[in-house]
Amino acid sequence: MNRKHFLSALATTAGLTTFPSLIRLQQAAANIPLSEERMLIPPYLKPGDVIGITCPAGHITLEEIKPAIRLMESWGFSIRVGTTVNKTDFSFGGTDTERQQDMQSMLDDPAIKAIMCGRGGYGSARIVDQLDFSGFIQRPKWLIGFSDITVLHCHINRLYGIATLHSKMCNSFPDDYSKAEPIVQQTISSIRDALIGQQLHYTTFSDARNRTGIAKGILVGGNLSMIQSVLGTNSEPDTIGKILFLEEVGEYLYSLDRMLNSLQRAHKLDHLSGLIIGGFNRIKPDDPGDEFGRTVYDIVMEKVQAFKYPVCFSFPVGHQKDNYALKCGIMHQLHVGKDVVRLDEMRG
Repeated sequence: MNRKHFLSALATTAGLTTFPSLIRLQQAAANIPLSEERMLIPPYLKPGDVIGITCPAGHITLEEIKPAIRLMESWGFSIRVGTTVNKTDFSFGGTDTERQQDMQSMLDDPAIKAIMCGRGGYGSARIVDQLDFSGFIQRPKWLIGFSDITVLHCHINRLYGIATLHSKMCNSFPDDYSKAEPIVQQTISSIRDALIGQQLHYTTFSDARNRTGIAKGILVGGNLSMIQSVLGTNSEPDTIGKILFLEEVGEYLYSLDRMLNSLQRAHKLDHLSGLIIGGFNRIKPDDPGDEFGRTVYDIVMEKVQAFKYPVCFSFPVGHQKDNYALKCGIMHQLHVGKDVVRLDEMRG
């Protein structure tokens, strides 16, 4: 098996977390960040539950999401297709108002138990401040996606203390699941496993450049450029004592350095419990004669050399086939060993 591919992604079913209190509602209304002790896990899904599909960022067609609909229905769920599917406003899945209203209706609808984003792209940051989460925090539900959707993960985790699911979206479902590569089947199945409440345990081979150690903390993170974009806003992640995971795609090396430098200057790397570096893929080549002269490993380790926490490279998350579902806002333990890396979801 490819070294990036998981050796295992097995789990055991767990229960639900209590719904929010009046204190939570008051804090959320005042935009007061919630401490990790108040993190809530949305109810896990059961057969017949409804998953809504919406496009808060880039556009996608109904035809393109049909494989996702078929497979999620085979898992026993009902699917509600949002009004933004099939809509376009240049690169967006509809105008800002249309995307905000579609997401708002799904946040508010008590029949919808999870919201899957059709695809990433760009656009979530343009609508996040217009969304009213008061109904959502009374009836938490799983928000599913990655890439541009990192903005929503950060916002929900930081302000409302509610767990979310970082995973592939509708545009990554194979046309025929039965004929897909095993790694594609495994990563798509990890979405189902997460949604039905299985406790996720991931194991992969260790990169020789890892910094070994054991970390315990709430898992936060996502796309590097999106995390940089929310610094200085009320959506910026609290990374103190957390396990931070990062992934990126299609950037120059100097751009990666600039973004990580922003996190460093904002002290987001100072007090981590652990750092996970996922796929940093399709890096753009330097201009001839203007080479940056550092690798991804050089850039990362330069930023964290003053700290002792474990650092893991080549973790199977990001813009790649081996992009497994991760529960943001939930306690995990990261074990970076000489030969093997484990990331274990923790309960109670």
